[in-house]
Amino acid sequence: MIDVITLDLDGTLVDTGGEIAEAVNLTLVDFDQAPLPNPVIQDLIGTGAHSMMDQLLARIDPDQQLDRDLVMARFDLRYAETAGTAGKPYGKVAESLQRLLADGVRLACVTNKERRHAQHVLEVTGLADCFELLVGGDTLTWKKPDPRVLQHVIAQLDSTPARAAHVGDSITDLRAARSAGAADWAVPWGYNSGRPIEQDEPAQLFRSWQQLADHVLTLRRADELSRQQQRALAAGDAAS
Repeated sequence: MIDVITLDLDGTLVDTGGEIAEAVNLTLVDFDQAPLPNPVIQDLIGTGAHSMMDQLLARIDPDQQLDRDLVMARFDLRYAETAGTAGKPYGKVAESLQRLLADGVRLACVTNKERRHAQHVLEVTGLADCFELLVGGDTLTWKKPDPRVLQHVIAQLDSTPARAAHVGDSITDLRAARSAGAADWAVPWGYNSGRPIEQDEPAQLFRSWQQLADHVLTLRRADELSRQQQRALAAGDAAS
């Protein structure tokens, strides 16, 4: 039985790679650095924006001539400009989330992106109303894959890890789910630092949002049928 699903944002719900890459390149130009091809940047998405920028700085500035704190601050400003300008929801995500909501599944978006940027992306893409809870990388003391992030969210939604699943596109998401005790589910179309998510062996890999919704609803129907059968057996025992 799954009654809570937590979902990553970048590369899972919304294709934000282009707008993230634009913010990165605007930042690089601000510091007199040459812009990088979008695929190079997108291959580094998956462990959080600042981790991505640290990897880029290690590549373009190995002698540490640039002030990291200034670069990070400028990137935050640039991403505030580009967030929500180009990101598109993946196919049928809104319809699939609505199917889950209609069946009583409680949904939360859990991302390492700063909450204000995540909120803006969700609002622009029309997904904000699908989620009871939004947790960004600056909402709690911890970030994914720390197990306390998902454990906190699941508790807020009145459930337990055994009845929850986390859906993401990266090893960070899989580790977050596994360490929290939730089901580790994945989609193959996002960003995983350039590595196919299949290699990280998620418990379930969904090739479409419709497939994910069908799977959850099937589990819930089977659970409800089992409960009905147990009640019927209990009633029969009591009658005899």
